[in-house]
Amino acid sequence: MWQPVRAEIKDSTQTLTQIIEEVYIHARRLPHEVSATAPEQMMHRETMRALAIQNAGDAMRHFAGTTIKDYGGIGGLKTVSVRGLGAMHTAISYDGVVIGNCQAGQIDLGRFSSNSLGCISLHVGQSDEMTSTARALASGSMVSMNSPTPQWSERPLQIEAGIMSGSFGLYTPSVSYSQKLGKQTWTNINANFSTAHGSYPYTLTNGHRITTEHRTNTDITQFSGEWNLHHEFTNGSHIDTKVYYFNSERGLPGAVILYNNHTTERLADRNTFAQACYTKQWNHQWQLSTIAKYTYGWNRYTDTNVKYNDGKQIDENLQHEYYAATSLLYRPTMNWSFSLAQDGYANTLSSNLPSCPFPVRYTSLTALQAQYRNEWIRIKSSLLATLVNETTRDSQKFKQTKTSNLTPTLSTSIRPFSHIPLFVRLMYKETFRMPTFNDLYYFRSGNKNLRPERADEYNIGITWQAPQMKFIDELTLTVDGYFNNVKDKIVAFPTTYVWKMANYGHVHITGVDATFTTHCHITKDMTANISANYTLLHAIDITDPKAQGYRVQLPYTPLHSGSGRLLLTTPWINVGYSMVAASKRYSMSEQTARYRIAPYTEHTITFSHTFKLRTTHLTAQAEAINFTNTQYEVIQYYPMPGRQIRLSLTFKL
Repeated sequence: MWQPVRAEIKDSTQTLTQIIEEVYIHARRLPHEVSATAPEQMMHRETMRALAIQNAGDAMRHFAGTTIKDYGGIGGLKTVSVRGLGAMHTAISYDGVVIGNCQAGQIDLGRFSSNSLGCISLHVGQSDEMTSTARALASGSMVSMNSPTPQWSERPLQIEAGIMSGSFGLYTPSVSYSQKLGKQTWTNINANFSTAHGSYPYTLTNGHRITTEHRTNTDITQFSGEWNLHHEFTNGSHIDTKVYYFNSERGLPGAVILYNNHTTERLADRNTFAQACYTKQWNHQWQLSTIAKYTYGWNRYTDTNVKYNDGKQIDENLQHEYYAATSLLYRPTMNWSFSLAQDGYANTLSSNLPSCPFPVRYTSLTALQAQYRNEWIRIKSSLLATLVNETTRDSQKFKQTKTSNLTPTLSTSIRPFSHIPLFVRLMYKETFRMPTFNDLYYFRSGNKNLRPERADEYNIGITWQAPQMKFIDELTLTVDGYFNNVKDKIVAFPTTYVWKMANYGHVHITGVDATFTTHCHITKDMTANISANYTLLHAIDITDPKAQGYRVQLPYTPLHSGSGRLLLTTPWINVGYSMVAASKRYSMSEQTARYRIAPYTEHTITFSHTFKLRTTHLTAQAEAINFTNTQYEVIQYYPMPGRQIRLSLTFKL
C-alpha cells in the first residue's frame, strides 16, 4: 500500500498543493520453486525448529527425491543421494561455498546443526543463480545451507541460548550471539555442544524367540562453532567471512547379527574451514564475486581386536584443500544475462597406512552461463570445462594422470498463459565425478585405473500456484518426471581374494517427484501450513544381462518414498507433526527374504509455546520423535532408535 503523496507545483505567482489519492497494490510473490527452470525445494529455520529437526541430514529426509543413508544412533553418519545418483554426485555448500572431501567424496550432514542454519535447499541440476561458482555447477545436484541473517531493530545486539535434554542421555546446550558493530558491519558467533550415551533398546527376533537388546558403542560427544562477519563498504561492495570448527568423538555401532552386538570401533573427527566472499556491483550491469577458502580435515579410526598384530588398528587421515573462485556477471539488457566463473582448488591426502601414495589433485573449473528471460519464458544454459591433474609421491607405481571434460547444461521454464501461474520446465545436464582418493588408493581395494563416473540427467515437469482464495493464502503443486543414465559406475567388485573398485556399472534411473504445499488461515489467529511430497524411483542395473542383478532395483533404493508435515499455529500452543515413509528395499541385488528390509513409517510430533517477557522471548518445546515406537532399519542390521522424548527451553534477548 502506498501512502498519500503531497506534490508542490511552483510558478511565479503561487504555490499549488495537490494530494494524490491512496493507491492500493495487492500482489503475491511467486515462490521460486514454481518459476525455477530446474527442480528446487527449500526449508526455513522456523519449519526445522517446529518439526524437531536437529541437523541438516534430518531436514533432507523431508525433500522429494532424496535417499538418506543413516547407520542409526544419536550420532550416526548421514549422507544423501538425490534421484539415485549416489552421494558423490551431490555437492554440499555452506553460504555459497562448496564443502570438499576428496578422500571419501561424501559429507556427513549430521554434523551441521539446525540451530546454525537459516534455511536449507535442494537444487537438482542447476539453480537459476547466475553468480554461482563453477564448482556448484559441476555436480548432479546441490544441497545449499545458509546461515541466518540477523534482523536488527533498535537493539545493537541479540542473544539466543537454549538447552535440550532427551532420551538416551542426550544433552545439548547452544548459544548464539549477534552484534551490530556499526551501520555497515555486524558479527555473529554461535556454538553447539552435544553428548549422549545413545544406548537405545531394540527388539531382536530369532525364530520364535523375541528379546529386547540394547545398542552398544553408540556414545557421542561433539562440538561445533562458527564465527561470521559481514561488512558493507561505501562503494556498494560487501564481504562475508566465516570460520567453522567441528570436533567429535563417537562410537561406531556394528551390525546386529543375532546376539553379536559387540563392537570396539571408534571414530574421531576434526574439521575446520575459513572462507571469505567479496562481492562488488557496478550499477545494474556488472557484478564481481571472489571467494577464497582453506579446509582442514582430520579423522582417526580405531578398532581394538585380537585379529590385529598389535591388538589394535589405528588409521589416521589428514586432508588439506586450498580453494579460490571468481565470477563476473554482465547484464547488457533487462532480458539477457551472462556470467563467467573460474574456480581452482588443490587437494592433498596423507595417511599412516603404508600403502598411502600421498596424492595431490589440482582441479580447474571454468563455467560460462547465459540466461534469457521475459514474461513467458526463461532459458538458462551453461558450459563447464574441467581439467584435473593428479600426482603422487610414488611416480613409478602411480603415474601422473590428467583428465579433461566438457559438460553442458540446458534448462527452461515456460509460462503458456500470462494470467495463470502455470509453468512447464525442461532440463538436461551432463555431469561426471572423479574417483575419490579412497576409490583409487585405499589399501587393497583401491584401483588406480578407474575412469570418471558419468551421468546424463533429463527432467520434465509442471508447476502451478492456485489463485488466492478466501481462507487459502498459498497453494502450490509441482510434478517432475526424470531419467538418469549413469555410465562407468564405480562399484566394489569381487576379485579372487579381495573386493576391488571397478568401472562396472551401467544404471538407468526413472522416477517421479511430486510436492504439495499450502498455507491457510483457519481463523483470525490460527494458521496451518501443510506440505507433502512423494517419490517414485525405479533404479535398475543394466550392466550384464547374464548377471543375477540384471534389471533389478539397486540396493537400498526404495521404489516408493515420501513425507508430510503439518504446522498448526494458535494463540495457545503451536503443534508440529511430520511423517517420513519408505517402501521395502533390499540390501543386495539378490532380492530374497534374507536381504529384504521392511518398509517403515516414522511419526514425530512437537508442542511449543513462546512467552513474551518485555524484550525477552522464552520458548518451551516438547518433542516425541517416532512416537509410535516403530522399529525399522535404513541400513540392514542397523536398527534405528525407537521412541525419543526431548524437552527444550530457548530464550532470545
